Amino acid sequence: MSAPPRAVPAPMVSELYAPAPVEGRCALVTGASSGIGRATAERLAELGCRLVVAARRADRLEELASELQSKYGVKVHCAVLDVTDTDAVLALPASLPAEFADVSILINNAGGALGTAKVTENDMADVTTMLDANVRGVVAATRAFSPGMVQREQGHIVNISSIAGVEWYGGGSVYCATKAAINAFTYSARKDLHDTPVRVTSISPGFVNTEFATVRFKGDVEKADGVYRGMKFGGPLLAEDIADNIVYALTRPGRVQICDVLVYPTSQASARDIARE
Repeated sequence: MSAPPRAVPAPMVSELYAPAPVEGRCALVTGASSGIGRATAERLAELGCRLVVAARRADRLEELASELQSKYGVKVHCAVLDVTDTDAVLALPASLPAEFADVSILINNAGGALGTAKVTENDMADVTTMLDANVRGVVAATRAFSPGMVQREQGHIVNISSIAGVEWYGGGSVYCATKAAINAFTYSARKDLHDTPVRVTSISPGFVNTEFATVRFKGDVEKADGVYRGMKFGGPLLAEDIADNIVYALTRPGRVQICDVLVYPTSQASARDIARE
């Protein structure tokens, strides 16, 4: 006899494999006011996390917090934070309200690229900003929150890297260097924490259509749009795609550690190999 008809489960829903819930855990997302950070905050709120959303733009944080509280009924704390201010980052755990003090998920997302200068033309102010935001900020946030994770025997650190940390290209010497540093830091952090339950993951996206390019080209929207223009097979990745990668890593059973995720849009094969119309 043939098997009776059945409803096919939704993607990622299976009777054969159960993801680990994150409901009730406290998650901190840096760079939460836009792009990947905002999309990640939305997904974690949907999953029932308490959230600390951190970024420089207070108005955007308040708007996001209001939306998440209204839509998902979760508790959200706004932390106006510039990750280049190391003292502020290190002081953040002690400044959080008691109900947000047990951060067990840290999404190190804040950072970005500035310019496309050659090494002969690097603007040293841009160099300092990228090093401070992309590297020192991640190191400081990890230093601030990892001891509590170890003490409570629960934690997951997710560092947002880039294809630029894997494949280095002209016009991106400093940005590539910062993301290569994040990959090395993530690898070493995983070794430092291997005898604890704290997991460490890096996510390295290719082209993602967020404010990233606009910031890189310092407000030149036309030039930023040109980065993604004409990309085939659905275009560039979206912030929601990277948030989904993050959620996947976070919701694996405790025995599973997703170490590295390298994700491209379908039309991308490397930093510069892009299929366009």
